[in-house]
Amino acid sequence: MAAEVLSIAGVQVDVFDAMPSVGRKFLLAGKGGLNITHTEALDVFRSRYGARYAELAPLLDAFGPEALRKWVQDLGVETFVGTSGRVFPREKKAAPLLRAWLHRLREAGVKFHVRHRWLGGVAPNEGLRFATPQGECSVLTDARVFALGGGSWPQLGSDGAWVPQLQKAGVHVAPLLPANCGFDVGWSEHFRTRSAGQPVKPVVARLGRDERQGEFIITETGVEGGLIYALSAALRDEIATHGFATLHLDLAPARSLLRLTDELSRPRGSRSLATHLKSQTGIAGVKAGLLREVLTPRDFTDPARLAAAIKALPIRLIAPRPLAESISSAGGVMFAALDEHLMLRSHPGVFCAGEMLDWEAPTGGYLLTACFASGRAAGLGALAWLQQNGR
Repeated sequence: MAAEVLSIAGVQVDVFDAMPSVGRKFLLAGKGGLNITHTEALDVFRSRYGARYAELAPLLDAFGPEALRKWVQDLGVETFVGTSGRVFPREKKAAPLLRAWLHRLREAGVKFHVRHRWLGGVAPNEGLRFATPQGECSVLTDARVFALGGGSWPQLGSDGAWVPQLQKAGVHVAPLLPANCGFDVGWSEHFRTRSAGQPVKPVVARLGRDERQGEFIITETGVEGGLIYALSAALRDEIATHGFATLHLDLAPARSLLRLTDELSRPRGSRSLATHLKSQTGIAGVKAGLLREVLTPRDFTDPARLAAAIKALPIRLIAPRPLAESISSAGGVMFAALDEHLMLRSHPGVFCAGEMLDWEAPTGGYLLTACFASGRAAGLGALAWLQQNGR
């Protein structure tokens, strides 16, 4: 996005990428259907960025969901809105969009250099040092935009290796942390072998005052999936503070506590407890397994206690999964280190954009939209700086 803004203005732009081809994480984002953005009201959309609302709001006001959809359509890729309000390309794939975009950039004179891994050089008067298949090289620029990614999916280039380089240059960087990630629980061997890979749906999850409905998946080590990702920032921070986080699950959101208590109080006769539970409440399979994993045998003999557990089953999460496994990352270059144009205050002419900035957001189009918006803002900032300095 920065390259596009600058090249349209007539600036000579070179893009250096560590990987053998560009846009690898973008292509991965489209593997299950490229969720570009979301159609919800802009004030609600902005609120998805939590603690970084104030910093990202101006960028999203300048290039938000509607502007992004038009930009995609201008590249010849039609979009549609899914039932959840999420926006996708008509074919749901990232590759056609990336091909059209790269073609337009090359037509505008942008030069791409792959297999160039940045080794150092922050300030414009320092050469950018790269490791290449032909050996190390150095490149001088009038301005530069760093878009080095977070720390998730290191196999695609986002490995966070840039952090010590910027810290060495005096740039304040918040530690990279997993975001939109799964969590470890420490299941029993019995439950793990029987339930790993099973979806749990529909459920309502509560953490403090935050309550969400959706579904998640039991993993070998714990839990993951959309409902967990939506709460992951709060869960991660709770674990960091207290050493664990307790997520309460309503396994029967369509039934009231009173109704469940009444249903479970009915005589079961010669039927097994599992059969009685299923016939009266619809709880079976992995949901019944979760109850057995958490509750004591005595809890199952008390209809009131069992009903209360079904409506608020406590699941103790003990650790987020490693950063390399997460969908995205939190932390990065602090906004206090940047001006309103995303230029480093300590290094005039140097701009930062994308996931390497200190923000996070849930899945649903919010991550990509903010990356696009920040790239555009950094490009415009670099253009203004070059013009002001007669370059």
